[in-house]
Amino acid sequence: MEKIIVYVIPVFLLLIGVEFAYGYVRRHNTYRLADAISSLSQGVISQLVALVTQLFQVGMYAMAYRAFAIFPAARFWQGALGWIAAILLFDFFDYWLHRMGHENALMWAAHSVHHQSQDFNLSTALRQESTVVFIGWIFYLPMALLGVSPEQFGIAGLVVLVYQFWIHTEHVGKLGWFDRVFSSPSNHRVHHAVNDQYLDKNYGGMLVIWDRMFGTFAEEKEPVVYGTRTPLQSWDPLWAVFSGYWQLARSAARMPRWSDKLKIWFKPPGWRPAGVPDPYPPFDLDVARQRYDIQLPRIANALAVVQFAVLLAAAAALLWIADEQSYLRLLVASGALLAGFWALGAFMQRRLGGALVLAIDVAAAAIVAYALV
Repeated sequence: MEKIIVYVIPVFLLLIGVEFAYGYVRRHNTYRLADAISSLSQGVISQLVALVTQLFQVGMYAMAYRAFAIFPAARFWQGALGWIAAILLFDFFDYWLHRMGHENALMWAAHSVHHQSQDFNLSTALRQESTVVFIGWIFYLPMALLGVSPEQFGIAGLVVLVYQFWIHTEHVGKLGWFDRVFSSPSNHRVHHAVNDQYLDKNYGGMLVIWDRMFGTFAEEKEPVVYGTRTPLQSWDPLWAVFSGYWQLARSAARMPRWSDKLKIWFKPPGWRPAGVPDPYPPFDLDVARQRYDIQLPRIANALAVVQFAVLLAAAAALLWIADEQSYLRLLVASGALLAGFWALGAFMQRRLGGALVLAIDVAAAAIVAYALV
């Protein structure tokens, strides 16, 4: 599976380049360099985390399949209808996982990474979560019980995930009947919005009919404002991953009763018990329109691009040979690359100078090289 990811990386980058060029020519550029690098970094980080969390990626599913599958050898699953059914089942259970990621505070802390960008483009599609996997596998267990093999489960999930790449764009308008059945750019723009009437809508990965069936559909009508209601305001990739948990922990500490300190992790995001005021100011859509940005000179932007390219190449090399490496080497190499991505984010925020960033890069590259031999 890791080698498939390596194969599709150039395709994704090419399509991102095409979208950028199209927007530039049409004078509707939806990209900012630091934001795009931040989103792409999260995509790479999610793959590095996947390397060292295989137990949760497919391991738990595989164990459930071997122990409890009702129809493990059914010929149905190997035919065309079986593959279509597996993809539809994955999409259905993914809807509920996605919905829970918005309606449960602990799971929103994990999922919010995907929503933090205040831009909406193909790089946003690759801004994947790293910690949802620790809980997410539970939602797909019915597929294991029905006899969908781990290999088929993994490919079905890849199909649903890759489909969602193209719907992260502002350059495709409404598509008529297609919008009524499938997740589309228009439907997914709504999903990434913080506007009141769009909040927590359109969860479907491939099909929006789940949203129509279960009352979570909203049509795109007014201009969309993207991001999260508590903005990240940072290019630090590690803070992006853990900030939601930190905010929950701080909110829990403010709760007067121990029962509420526990409940806040499992209630909807923003929940407060009666009599406990919300410490955050009321949401203001006009304030949400103000995008976080730090201006860098051209030479610094060029250095950021070079650093990301080096880290991406090292990560791709690690993914390519992952099956041949020990867990310890994968863990060490992934940790080194995480340090490199952290340094890149700190550099784009003017918290680290170029020389120190390059030193961290050299050290990270040396560690990854050791893991590759």
